[in-house]
Amino acid sequence: MTRVGRPAGHNRHGAQQLQGTTGDTILASNVYECMFILDSNRYSRDPNGIAGQIPTMIEESGGEVLASRLWNEQRLAYPIQGQRKGSYWLTYFRMETEKVTEFNRACRLNDNVLRNLTLRVDPRLVDTLVAHARGEVVPAADEAAAEETAGEVADAPAVEVADAPAEEKVDATEVEKDS
Repeated sequence: MTRVGRPAGHNRHGAQQLQGTTGDTILASNVYECMFILDSNRYSRDPNGIAGQIPTMIEESGGEVLASRLWNEQRLAYPIQGQRKGSYWLTYFRMETEKVTEFNRACRLNDNVLRNLTLRVDPRLVDTLVAHARGEVVPAADEAAAEETAGEVADAPAVEVADAPAEEKVDATEVEKDS
């Protein structure tokens, strides 16, 4: 039986499926971005301990951390669990799609995590986003594409703008004389 609407060898989330040596289907890993809002009071008391729990949760769920860093610390728009301030922590990781639900459950059970949002990253953007999160220079392939796009804009035909009619032009000295 074939499924309509999906390419053969792909699951419903768009991840490519691979065939194992025994014939079973193995899901390819996807890259995810997760933004955590951490309890700011606990984070300020033990930054390494609280931040160290994030890679542990990812690895226990079968993932691999690609980049992880403090994003920002700021006042929340509304109180969450009685907290008015939060530490935002950004993480990129690779994980099988089936394990993401387990990871999100682990986040909800962690007392230091006030909220989290996990999103799948488009494979075309992974290298750029991870490099940016690590503070590295954007890969050269993206720079070449940007230069190519800039060249296309420079080669575009120029659009001529007609001068405004003479009656609409106002001389500054006439304005001063009237007042």
